[in-house]
Amino acid sequence: LTIPGLALLGLMIPLVGIGTLPSVIIVVFYAVLPILRNAVVGLQAVSPDLVEAARGQGMSSVAVFFRVRLPLAWPVIITGVRVSAQMSMGVAAIAAYALGLGLGSYIYTGLSQIGNANALNYALVGTIAVVVLALILDAVLALVGRLTTSKGIRA
Repeated sequence: LTIPGLALLGLMIPLVGIGTLPSVIIVVFYAVLPILRNAVVGLQAVSPDLVEAARGQGMSSVAVFFRVRLPLAWPVIITGVRVSAQMSMGVAAIAAYALGLGLGSYIYTGLSQIGNANALNYALVGTIAVVVLALILDAVLALVGRLTTSKGIRA
């Protein structure tokens, strides 16, 4: 995540060209790390005593994973998905610079027409739309997390 989105975009354009493909690759590149990191942290945070108790009751390794480890790690994993979704919204706006689809094109149109009568309108429409979509997506993911987390481990 230390590579700025615009710099990564500059590296991707010679490799895959201009258009939607570099935008999608960049968004996926940035989206995977928070999910993966939170999944690893969440799974490592499960108490070894609980895993041992499950094994002591005769559960197989697969059953321990799906019935003990994953449900206990789920709140941390879904938080990673929420962080990833928010980051992806911002990166997707930057990716519009490579002629990819998205609301970022409104932002860049507004910025490129500074001094024009509608420049501010373009930039505001793009920015506000990205923020509203990010908030809606976050609320939906928070609801999914709440509905899929066991009542006994909700914070």
